[in-house]
Amino acid sequence: MSREMWALVVVGGILALATLVGAVLLAVRVIRTRRLLGTLGVGGKVAFYGALIYTVLPVDVLPDPIYLDDMGVLAGALIYLGRLAQRRRAAGPPLPGRPGALSDASSSPPGQGRAGPGG
Repeated sequence: MSREMWALVVVGGILALATLVGAVLLAVRVIRTRRLLGTLGVGGKVAFYGALIYTVLPVDVLPDPIYLDDMGVLAGALIYLGRLAQRRRAAGPPLPGRPGALSDASSSPPGQGRAGPGG
């Protein structure tokens, strides 16, 4: 193989590795939104599971060494889930696992916690 061909192979390998890392990072971010699925409704569940299934299945629009289509599906699911979470946050109480989510014991004003036995 000529030197130019080796350079193309190396650059192609680096690009494939970079897109694989990007797809994995997006998949991890999508998986982290799993704890919100119960509050985001059916649309959130469909986006979550649909994106993961598309990413895992070997049948793709582009062949698997090129992860651009997988990254697009995962990014689209993240954007959609983010918008659903924003609407949910604006409409009601804080989402589970987020700062500002209060437990029953801490929901009373300071100094007025639950009375213990004899209190």
